[in-house]
Amino acid sequence: MKYYVVLSERPEQGPVVVDVVELPNGTMTAAIGERIVAIDTSVVGSTLSVRVDGAVIDVAFDGKDLHPVAGGPSGGRVTGRVESERARTVGPTRSRATAGEPAVVRSPMPGRVVRVLVAQGAAVQERQGLVVIEAMKMENEVRAPVAGRVTYVHVAAGEAVEANAKLVTLA
Repeated sequence: MKYYVVLSERPEQGPVVVDVVELPNGTMTAAIGERIVAIDTSVVGSTLSVRVDGAVIDVAFDGKDLHPVAGGPSGGRVTGRVESERARTVGPTRSRATAGEPAVVRSPMPGRVVRVLVAQGAAVQERQGLVVIEAMKMENEVRAPVAGRVTYVHVAAGEAVEANAKLVTLA
């Protein structure tokens, strides 16, 4: 999963792309530009503690995809924002139904469909869970962007999906 980090001390530099990859053995690496580093994470309350090449960075978050950075590797306090690739794709991957057009709900990430929470023909409310996708050992519930009726379910439990794959169509 890619993350886009903008430090408030250097906003003119734009976002730094950090591409986090979980390896088959369960460890994680992050590509920061052309540099690849080993990382390890743990969650303590509302803080994500990330060990990057031996240095610890604590990231405070509020449960959303946009997080303030709460600490830096040098021990000093660094502020900024971290936006996940998923947050960047929410707009285009969840098109809104307008003027009778269907809303196609798409996968915000690659992963495996764990559960399909709706059936064709079902009425759904805005923000109701539609599909649960597992990615990097975390379950992510994809929700309805608008209220409507399920006209087509494109996936089944156990299927692998790519980012931006069609999950459910709503009318």
